[in-house]
Amino acid sequence: MIIVTTNDLPGYSIDEVFGEVFGLTVRSRNVGSTFGASMKSLVGGELKGMTKMLASSRDDAVARLIEAAEAKGANAILAMRFDNSEYAGMANEVCAYGTAVRATKR
Repeated sequence: MIIVTTNDLPGYSIDEVFGEVFGLTVRSRNVGSTFGASMKSLVGGELKGMTKMLASSRDDAVARLIEAAEAKGANAILAMRFDNSEYAGMANEVCAYGTAVRATKR
């Protein structure tokens, strides 16, 4: 699966547009990382537990994005983006979205 953040795919022609696809994951924060983040905020610095959780969430969201595109018959995703939200300070939502297309190399 070719995934790009651009609106076109140089060297390819777009044969069919299947429309928007997305992959979504929602993760709750564990008590340890939340407590650690609270303590770290007093002195500053990277919140490594949170960074690891968000990176893993992005990977899962992209995997689900690819599944959704493949289910429509796509072989590429254009204009891929991420969106993040927080729920009540307890969970993070990560959504990967883009436009599913069938592309042919010129």
